[in-house]
Amino acid sequence: MNGTSMMVFISMFAAIFGIAYVFRITRHRERIAMIEKGVDASMFVGKNNQSQSLTLKLGMLFVGIALGIIIGSILQYNYDIEVAAAYISMIFLFGGISLIINFLIERKLDRTN
Repeated sequence: MNGTSMMVFISMFAAIFGIAYVFRITRHRERIAMIEKGVDASMFVGKNNQSQSLTLKLGMLFVGIALGIIIGSILQYNYDIEVAAAYISMIFLFGGISLIINFLIERKLDRTN
């Protein structure tokens, strides 16, 4: 990998971390403000087990990203596709496919409950 590709990956992960951090901080502040106003804290607890759902979603996403990196590497070396196009397109493709599969699994689990 050359320096440009490495910067793209570092920037991508930094952006994802930044978005997740801002989301968590904003949600925390919102909840604290609601608790200070006297809102019942039980509304923060979901109907079903949200932590298992999040774990499944993140697990499938990371497996999809790993598969995307592997397939991107194969495409780059065997078919002489540009590095950035091979890696980034496959990461998003397999990450998206894994999230779609996760949605289908969660929908099926909701129907059985």
